[in-house]
Amino acid sequence: MATNDKLNEVLNDLIHINNDRITGYEKASGETKDIDVDLQGIFNKMADESRKYKAELTQAVTSLGGEIEQGKTSLGSIYQVWMDIKATFTGHDRQSVLNSCEYGEDAAQKAYRDALASDAEMDVETRQLITTQKDELKSSHDAIKKLRDAHKAINA
Repeated sequence: MATNDKLNEVLNDLIHINNDRITGYEKASGETKDIDVDLQGIFNKMADESRKYKAELTQAVTSLGGEIEQGKTSLGSIYQVWMDIKATFTGHDRQSVLNSCEYGEDAAQKAYRDALASDAEMDVETRQLITTQKDELKSSHDAIKKLRDAHKAINA
């Protein structure tokens, strides 16, 4: 496999995880109750964040002469099914939605760690792009975790 092909595969995996994240946060926003307008705003912001990352990654693939693969990751499909099942059994309450979102954030962190650890040869700009996105996603992960833990503590 050519160097650019490996890197295109890595970048497409990150595009897919961002597609999954967009879908997950749109679904989470729709599942929140009207009283949880704070969560709706946060979820919409995070979906927008992934739209931005997807655009940046798409540009990187295009600049390498690669093709953008459509679809979602198998992990994303699992995440979506898990979220649907969890919602069926636990309802659409704030805690279950936040738990599901943290699960998705963990999946995104893993995808970015895997990308940085891959054997694909990366130029400095691409490695920096992935690292920057991973760091920003970590901030989102921490925000979701903080909201989840605070809600759990209040209701304990």
